Amino acid sequence: MGTGDSTMGPGNILILMALLHSGAAFLKSEAYFNETAELPCQFLNSQNLSLNELVIFWQDQKKLVLYEFYLGKENLNNVDPKYMQRTSFDQNSWTLRLHRAQIKDKGVYQCIIHHKSPTGLVPHHQKDTELSLFANFTEPEIVQMSNVTENSGINLTCSSGQGYPKAMKMYFLLKLENSTELEYEGVMQTSQDNGTELYNVSISSYVPLPDGVSNVTIFCVLKAKSMKSREIEICSKPFCRVPRQPSPIAHQPSWIIAVILIFLILCGMACCLWKRKKKQRIVVSNKETTRMEKDTNEETEERMKIYVPERHDREVQCAV
Repeated sequence: MGTGDSTMGPGNILILMALLHSGAAFLKSEAYFNETAELPCQFLNSQNLSLNELVIFWQDQKKLVLYEFYLGKENLNNVDPKYMQRTSFDQNSWTLRLHRAQIKDKGVYQCIIHHKSPTGLVPHHQKDTELSLFANFTEPEIVQMSNVTENSGINLTCSSGQGYPKAMKMYFLLKLENSTELEYEGVMQTSQDNGTELYNVSISSYVPLPDGVSNVTIFCVLKAKSMKSREIEICSKPFCRVPRQPSPIAHQPSWIIAVILIFLILCGMACCLWKRKKKQRIVVSNKETTRMEKDTNEETEERMKIYVPERHDREVQCAV
């Protein structure tokens, strides 16, 4: 590092790590994806050493240098290109800030301080920090894959993305009108972006709708790990379902109309038959009346034929 006697070979670095790393506990540092991570050095400087007497640098687990402060000045000669223009050193807190942190930046970092002495650089302090990265998943989104089936169920898929680390669980949550809650899990599919290393997750599931329930509200819930080992749940917007289809109640008016039409048709047919039979009875009655009248007239005429000539004969005889 630096020029002249600041240069250290791999062997010297390994000796330094062996001397200072034994018994040293890792510091824990956490950061969100694409934000600023802090890599503390925790140097107390009890001897009140001047920065002009120190060589301070940070390196990652691959021994690539992030930043170097050499005897009071920044030295960019040894900084790896992947960290160039991404760091800033806070001299008050002895902390290096890594800007635009990426998932691939997770790992162990070392802050190493050498003291410039007449005999050369002397290892003076080392602190290891384990950096963890997090990214919150996007709000889950529910998509209906088909209409309600004959079995009163629905096929749904839910997806979320841009998260890290991997999601722990994803499921559908049904909230019924009577405050009952039901959970339905599907097979969780996970994929990782090759560039950002962020995860995308989705599930698909057949969700049955309970009988006798007028309203169902469905949520998609994603359970993931957040900073400070917290477990968080991210819910989708509510996906509401009206009473299941097909519904017998919805078809009731059609059945009523059909029954009424059938009833009216039967009544019409019965009325026509009744009128036809009535007309037939009237015709038969008229025929019988006419026949009776005819028989009466014929009988009267017959009597007249019998009695009138006899009276006429008597009159003729008397006249004689």
